[in-house]
Amino acid sequence: MRSRYSAYVLKNADYLLSTWYKSTRPKSLCFSQENVIWQNLEILRTKKGSAKDEKGRVEFKAFYFENTQMRVLHEVSRFKKIAGCWFYVDGVLE
Repeated sequence: MRSRYSAYVLKNADYLLSTWYKSTRPKSLCFSQENVIWQNLEILRTKKGSAKDEKGRVEFKAFYFENTQMRVLHEVSRFKKIAGCWFYVDGVLE
C-alpha cells in the first residue's frame, strides 16, 4: 500500500499498472490533467496480508490538495499475492 501511495505521489503510472491485479487493471493511467498534491497516507487497519497470507485488506486515508482544497480519500483496498508479490485488486470508498 505504501509503495502504491508513493507511486501516486510520483505519478509513476508504470509502477501502479505493474502492481495492479491483471483482471482489474486499467489499460492505462494518465496524470497529465490531474491537479492533485498528495500530502499524507494513514493506514487505519489491515486484515491478513502477512508473509504467510495470499490475500489482504488495507483500510487507509490518503490526504491531498486539489485546487487548493484539502481532501481525503478513504478506501478499503483488496490485495492478492502471486509468486510472492502483492497486487492491488480493487477498493471500496468509505
